[in-house]
Amino acid sequence: MTMRDVTSDGRTPAVSGFPSRRRVLRWAGGGLTLAALTAGTVGCEDDAVDVEDPGNAGGDEPGGGGGKEAGADGNGNGQAPEPLWTKPTSAETYGDNDELVAAGGVVIASGSPLAALGAATGEQKWSLPGGAVPGAPLLLSEDTLYLASSEYDGSVIGYDPASGKETWRSRLGKEYRQPRPIAVDGEQVYVIAEILEDDGSSKTNVIAALNSSTGRVAWKEQRDVGTEQNGIHADVRGRHLVYTDFKKNLTVRDTAGGGQVWTHKTTKTNYGFFTVHQDLVVVPQGNVLQAFNLADGKEKWTLEASDGALFREPAVLEDVLYVADSVRVMRAIDPRTGKQLWKSEALADAGLQVPRQYVKAGDTLYGATDLDKQGGIIAMDASTGAVRWTFNDKTGDYHGWLVATDGKRVFALHGKKLHALPV
Repeated sequence: MTMRDVTSDGRTPAVSGFPSRRRVLRWAGGGLTLAALTAGTVGCEDDAVDVEDPGNAGGDEPGGGGGKEAGADGNGNGQAPEPLWTKPTSAETYGDNDELVAAGGVVIASGSPLAALGAATGEQKWSLPGGAVPGAPLLLSEDTLYLASSEYDGSVIGYDPASGKETWRSRLGKEYRQPRPIAVDGEQVYVIAEILEDDGSSKTNVIAALNSSTGRVAWKEQRDVGTEQNGIHADVRGRHLVYTDFKKNLTVRDTAGGGQVWTHKTTKTNYGFFTVHQDLVVVPQGNVLQAFNLADGKEKWTLEASDGALFREPAVLEDVLYVADSVRVMRAIDPRTGKQLWKSEALADAGLQVPRQYVKAGDTLYGATDLDKQGGIIAMDASTGAVRWTFNDKTGDYHGWLVATDGKRVFALHGKKLHALPV
């Protein structure tokens, strides 16, 4: 079987309905004209995300915190901690959460050249002149960083993240173009690639598995005409590869042979966001959060938002599901049952933006927002959702924030500035 996709209307899951700048940039990374798209969306997104600043929620000083909670602080007074270091980068990000990674004692932001900075000092440890392919992820396994080849020669390459040395290479075949890794497990690297026609054009694409030891093709399955090879979000658990694109489908394939197990429609407010926990995939569907069994696609539980709010990007960290909605209510949920552990309106009370990416270190949940006027990096109490502090570099850069952690530090990327914050 092959997945049956339909075209989405290209609008973001925001209350305003305006297209997100980071989504437009992501499309541009897939081959659209960046300058024209950016120029056409700047005014819309700024209007869509700006809210009245209640008492200067972002703070006046660099690194200033908003939404102060008594006894929950960064440097003793409710303000964000000072960065351990701040470095300029060659970052060329398009808004996805897989464009900033930390592993092997280094932190890497997608860009050209691709540079790895020492986590402790920010000093450059290594670089790759060709850099990362725009719009392609930095895909990490336990000990390998997988990249689409910047030579556009059809290769997928694995590197040691600590040293930058090449450790693995595979090529899907000359009849395929621009293979991009989308997910990895202990045995295979999963890629999407265009299928070339005789005239050099491409109307279809293929999903394939590459053996992570030998580089050999384990299996490949052609996808339907009209499906996209860009904007893929994917994850893998056991024998199930889960992925979405902009076509409003959630698809699960068998990792052993590539056969489709099931597919479900998603709403126009989803755009590929999901998270996986054990044998469940959790998907925001407008004002409903749904969990499906990976094995058969049957619904396991449903949680409904109040007041017509739309659920945003979810994340499971240390067996807890964290998700915010469009009216800035934050929830912690047991991903196995859908039972709500806590609910917080601290983001709304502080006039802050909704995070779209999360990491956790110790007892603190760190969220990265889109544009930066009422956002940046928001530190929250992981047990209550209370806002501890916010960090904002006040550059006004239109790029969204990205966040990663090595457990000892939190790395915040904004445009071409990379900050290391203490946890």
